[in-house]
Amino acid sequence: MNNNLGNQDQLSNPEALAGQFSRLGWIGFWIQLVLVSVPIVLMLYVVFFASAASVQRKGIDLSNYLSYGSLIVMVFTTYWFFQYTRLAKKIADPETRPSLSGVTKNIWIGMWASCLGIFFSMVLLLRAVLRLLFILLATPQTGIPIAQTGTDPSRVLSAIDAVSLTSLSIILTAELIIMAFSVWLLFRATRPANAVLDAASAG
Repeated sequence: MNNNLGNQDQLSNPEALAGQFSRLGWIGFWIQLVLVSVPIVLMLYVVFFASAASVQRKGIDLSNYLSYGSLIVMVFTTYWFFQYTRLAKKIADPETRPSLSGVTKNIWIGMWASCLGIFFSMVLLLRAVLRLLFILLATPQTGIPIAQTGTDPSRVLSAIDAVSLTSLSIILTAELIIMAFSVWLLFRATRPANAVLDAASAG
């Protein structure tokens, strides 16, 4: 019985699975590395190059967006997908090959991190869009108010709003791609083993 349990926790077709982890691990790593650099560059622009008045009147605070953790989560998932490339080498080597439960545990960590990042990004994106909607609804049909001395910052749109929305959209796009990769890896890791168990139960 112990042997059966041990067989159930073994990876099916580990060579093919290692190839999937290596390929998607590197693709996910580079996609995130490229996309995560965009909001960082935009944030540095806001901090070091935007005028004090512009920073003061920005409606969607990029520093608040970063403090919510969405960008931090993406940095973690970027690192985690790099770890998938290392895990691929262990899967391919019979001497260091992890168990099925160990592999799926790694995938679930990445998936939960992606879910957390998606939640943060969606909440912040919805908040930003609702703010734009309220400003536009309160604006006369003649146009959008331009920032002036004494203008209420909460009722003014500026270029920083577009910067923040762009960052949120990029982060959310990357997180959805990474979630899709994680779901596929989980499917590839568990589907063959489940199929073997189903066939054994049917027999």
